[in-house]
This record gives sequence, structure tokens and C-alpha cells, in this order.
Amino acid sequence: MLETLIIMVVKIGVVFSVLLLVAAYMTWVERKVIARIQVRLGPTRVGPCGLLQPIADGIKLFFKEDLIPSQVDRALFLLAPALSVVPAMIAAAVIPFGGTTTLFGLLPRPEPLQITDIDVGLLYVFGITSLGVYGIVLAGWASNNKYSLLGGLRSAAQMISYELSMSLSVVGVILLAGSLRMSELVRVQQGFSWWLGVVPIANWFVFSQPIGFVIFFICALAETNRAPFDLPEAETELVAGFHSEYSSMKFAMFFMAEYANMATASAVAVTLFLGGPLGPFGPSPIWFIGKVFALLFVFIWFRATLPRFRYDQLMTFGWKRLLPLALLNLVYTAILATVR
Repeated sequence: MLETLIIMVVKIGVVFSVLLLVAAYMTWVERKVIARIQVRLGPTRVGPCGLLQPIADGIKLFFKEDLIPSQVDRALFLLAPALSVVPAMIAAAVIPFGGTTTLFGLLPRPEPLQITDIDVGLLYVFGITSLGVYGIVLAGWASNNKYSLLGGLRSAAQMISYELSMSLSVVGVILLAGSLRMSELVRVQQGFSWWLGVVPIANWFVFSQPIGFVIFFICALAETNRAPFDLPEAETELVAGFHSEYSSMKFAMFFMAEYANMATASAVAVTLFLGGPLGPFGPSPIWFIGKVFALLFVFIWFRATLPRFRYDQLMTFGWKRLLPLALLNLVYTAILATVR
């Protein structure tokens, strides 16, 4: 019993430490990638190639004055950043990031590279990640600032509009896999099929559910408030939106939540559509990390390339384009699953 508890604590510590490290260094990656796209250099001063820039930014924010405006609802104002960052971190608890390991023979039996594996893992991910919007809405409301309130309301409307399409986009995967367990969703994607009897194709759901994958990824952009769906913090309209009144580490927590949500959304997309940790030589964390960073690069690429939607375009795209397309994909998949 003690041995199991120690292994669980170690896995929790490793996963959350890596997630925090990814959230911190995604700021460096984003600044470097966007700089290269715009023919600039990006951070170069702090450390080799600017690699210590996230640490310098963290130290700066830690020592900055923590201002709390007099007109805010103090309890909710302080609670909101934690309500944003905690769901972003704990959603990763059910995602398998590798096969099994004995840690070079140090463990008495093979341990799955996953914190926990529950029957309703996918529902857990959707339930936990949907809680993050409460932190944003409360931040907007508690700030007692009209720009912050508008940002919070936009985030709530955006989440409702795109959460529905995102949920429908994964129902096709559930129909084909017959399970909500994350490890089972990876297991059914093992092996290859022969296209036209000649070309080997991996059994990843991205090939049988390409529309579902595209819808899921677009909705993930909207759910994480990333460009071109960054209306809740549109600088040109709302100053900084829901976090206008925040400073110091509370301000940093909102950015930590955004990048952790990006990593979690990419990890879920990899698990559902891209075979999770599966690769040519079996499951490995290396394949999983590579796929996750490939999707994170697309997040950054979109920000550097696409202009921000108008708010009416955002709502129209979600309700009149993505939702009907997700329903059609669901009907098609249901027919396909019945025929099989």
C-alpha cells in the first residue's frame, strides 16, 4: 500500500512539474517562433538564446508590487486566479503519456505512465476543463471594471458556444472506440490498416475522423482564448480584458493557466486522434511529447498568422458553421459504426 502511494506521488510530482515547466517555457517558444515568422530575433539577452527569459520574467513578477484596487470584491478577486490555474493543471491526471515502465528494473512491476485511469476519463477532462471559465468570469466580475466584466462575459459566451461543438466532435471517437477510458482510446488506435491494399495507414482516429479532429482543434483554440478567438482579452477593445486589474503573481497565474490549458488541450487531441504515445516502435513518452509540441506550434502559428474575429463573426462561426458540421460528422460516424 505504501509502495503504491509513493509511486502515485512521484507520478503526480513529475507530471505537474513538467506541465509547469512547459507552461513557463511556452512563453519563450512563442516569442521566438513569432519573432522568426515576423523576421525578428525574439529574446536573446537573458541566457544563451534567451533561454533564461521565462525565469527572469517569473522573478520579476514575483517581486512586483501586488496591487489590489479598492473597489474590487476582495475574496472573489483573490480566488479567481486559482480557479483558472487549478483545473488546467489537474485535467492532465488521466492522460496516458506512455506505455508501461519498470524504471530500469527499480520497480517491482510495470507501472503505466499515467497518474490514474478511470472509466469516465474523457468526461473527467471535459468536466474539469470547463471549470476554468469560472475563474475568468469571476475575475471580470470581481474587478468592478467595465472592461474586465465585458471580457468575462465574452469568455462565458465563447465557452458555451464552442464547448458544444467540441463535445460533439469527440462523440464520433467514442462511437468507434466504445469507451470513455483514455487508455482504451489509445489501445484501439494500435496497429495499421492497408489503404487500397498497398499503403499502410496507422489506425489513428485522425484518419477516420478528420472533420472531428479539425473541429476539436478549432474549438480548443476558442476554449483557451487563443488567437483568432482571443476576444475576452482583446487589447485593442478591452485594454486586457478580464485580467486588467491584476498584477504580480496573480497576473502570472492567468498566463500560466492559458499555457497549461494549451498543453492539456494538445495532449487530449493527441490522445483522441493521434494515437497518444503510440509510434513506429511502440508507445513512448517521446512520441507523445513530439506530437503535443507539434500541435502547440500550430497554436502559435495561428496567433502569428490570423487576425482576430469580430464578436459577431465569432458567434456566427461557432453556431452556424461548426455546430452543423459537428452534427453531420456525428451522423456519418453513427451510420459508419452501425454498418460495421
